[in-house]
Amino acid sequence: MSDTLHILACQITIPPTPTVAARDAHLARVAQDVRSHLAQSPADLVVLPELASIDYSREAFANLGALAEPLDGMSFTTWSAVAQEFGVTIAYGFARADGSSHYISVAAVGPDGALMGHYDKLHLAQYGASMEKEYFSRGDHLLVLDVQGFRVAPIICYDIRIPELSRTLVVDHGVDAILHCGAYYRDPSFHTWHDFVTSRALENQCYFLSLNRAGAHYGQSVFCHPWHDETKGPSVFPAHDEAFLRFTASRAEIERVRDTYSFLRDRLPSYNLPVSGPSAPASVSPQPMVSDA
Repeated sequence: MSDTLHILACQITIPPTPTVAARDAHLARVAQDVRSHLAQSPADLVVLPELASIDYSREAFANLGALAEPLDGMSFTTWSAVAQEFGVTIAYGFARADGSSHYISVAAVGPDGALMGHYDKLHLAQYGASMEKEYFSRGDHLLVLDVQGFRVAPIICYDIRIPELSRTLVVDHGVDAILHCGAYYRDPSFHTWHDFVTSRALENQCYFLSLNRAGAHYGQSVFCHPWHDETKGPSVFPAHDEAFLRFTASRAEIERVRDTYSFLRDRLPSYNLPVSGPSAPASVSPQPMVSDA
């Protein structure tokens, strides 16, 4: 148990990865950069963006048969070695292969280099520059990790726009920090992204790291505290450049914010309440979830 959690957040450049050799060379380069930063100053947790091993493109996705990996593939081998060398937990994005299905996944390795678990993206984006339903299957479980006594959970890109997921992680599973790994391309939806991040952090009174890749069409990752005011706001990464930034989560800050602002405690057990009035709408049943596979 620790009162603080030290995070190294890596907004990395990801080049085209048309081949397995290109993917593995990219992984080796990023691993060396992370080693250099950890050698300068240790951290408890290293976080990498969505699909950190391959580029986000139709060309790469059309070659998932070669580029996607099992849980013990090259991404695991690479980050397991770094985790053991520096005694750190690492959460990394990659394309996961499971039989004939492919998933947009985040896996985590602990300081001993062992796999702690993985999360497969629950909500697949199919608008703007995104075409995920054509190539990937939807996940079916959550992942909550204990790192230095802090409960942290990954979600991935489009997941942030579904508020029930973040609320469930915090309220039902006691999560202190959400690790939101993305591949936010500068399409028309890009400029709403930070609004969602800030809302999820403040409404759930948790730390929120929203980590994009670097590049001409990406960048501008953001880290949010459980509360913002005139003295403290979100920390925003460079607009395009690669950046390795450090943040500290504090147990005392979470407790202070939740003690001061009681809206998590003031929630009703249910909001499935009667609707009155002459123009009350008919109730609408939620649509059943269907597989995108």
